[in-house]
Amino acid sequence: MKAYENKTVEQTTYIRNAVLNAVSNALRKKNKRFVDLWKKAQKPLDKEKAQVDLSVVLETEKKEGKDWVSRIYEANGMQPPKREEVTDG
Repeated sequence: MKAYENKTVEQTTYIRNAVLNAVSNALRKKNKRFVDLWKKAQKPLDKEKAQVDLSVVLETEKKEGKDWVSRIYEANGMQPPKREEVTDG
């Protein structure tokens, strides 16, 4: 009986959240963002994979320099950002 009660409470909670979200989206002000019903959760970081990726990038930078960044921009048909030098004065 307890499992049935939990299931009923869970389903009614989902329905309540969906209706509340639909009403708030329908009555939102102009130019206000649409509120998603389900928020996306970020996956936890795999530290070992991040360390391996970082070591590969650092090794590539030692061998080839930082030219790989501009090649990625060129491959995507974009212009790399131009930074102005900052002078103290």
